[in-house]
Amino acid sequence: MLRDSDRPKLKFAIPSVFPYAPVIKTVSATTARTELYRLIDATLAEHEPVQITGKRGNAVLVAEEDWRSIQETLHLLGIPGMRESIREGMAEAIRDCAKDIDL
Repeated sequence: MLRDSDRPKLKFAIPSVFPYAPVIKTVSATTARTELYRLIDATLAEHEPVQITGKRGNAVLVAEEDWRSIQETLHLLGIPGMRESIREGMAEAIRDCAKDIDL
């Protein structure tokens, strides 16, 4: 966990409501252009997306690691029966599924 003193300062972030997160930082496209490296650093450090708003539409800046995690989750949940299989596996005790292997 980062201390407040270690976090990049984002004086321009404005809280906004997003469907999947209670609060998301929002910046204008103009601000994002001038503060791009600071935004990238903050997104990497905090693992929180940043919404970028502009006249042509909006976009979201997400850390690559977080994006890959989201994509993997969507892929796995798109496989029929996978969600149920994961739930069943989580409910099973490790000792019940461990096997002895003869080497």
